[in-house]
Amino acid sequence: METLTHWKVQFNYEYMGSYSLSDGKDVIMTIKQTKKEQVIGTNGKKEDCFVCYFEESDKPMILNRTNCKTIEKIYKQPYIEDWPGLRVVIGIDKVNAFGETVEALRIRAIKPEPLKPVDYSKEEAKLRSSKSLDELQANFTSLSVEAKHALVAVKDELKTKLI
Repeated sequence: METLTHWKVQFNYEYMGSYSLSDGKDVIMTIKQTKKEQVIGTNGKKEDCFVCYFEESDKPMILNRTNCKTIEKIYKQPYIEDWPGLRVVIGIDKVNAFGETVEALRIRAIKPEPLKPVDYSKEEAKLRSSKSLDELQANFTSLSVEAKHALVAVKDELKTKLI
């Protein structure tokens, strides 16, 4: 089945929007950091917003009161300092805003299952078997994105030994 591209992804939006969810499907993301920062709207107006950064995305999401209340509700955590590491389900809802119905990102009132640790011992063994920097680079490049993220410290350790 062909994946279709929403027209909004053709523009350089700095923050996640409904167009960020491929095929409109819910996604599970892990909160990396939250902070208040100044956001410049499409009309050029500057506004202080509460922003959430995720481990799985380069783009942050602006959190409104509704989304913050949902996080508090599902985790019983009102303090934002306790939110990093929490996993949330993000989906799209139709909401009324500015006199029209629009799509908005919403934190679902669902607590995702905890992540199960992934065993990367085979991938680590492959890296440790490298006899040269070129072989290490080739072995590391062949890993999945998740394995690379998990084994970057091993790669860096081996790199210093192979120099």
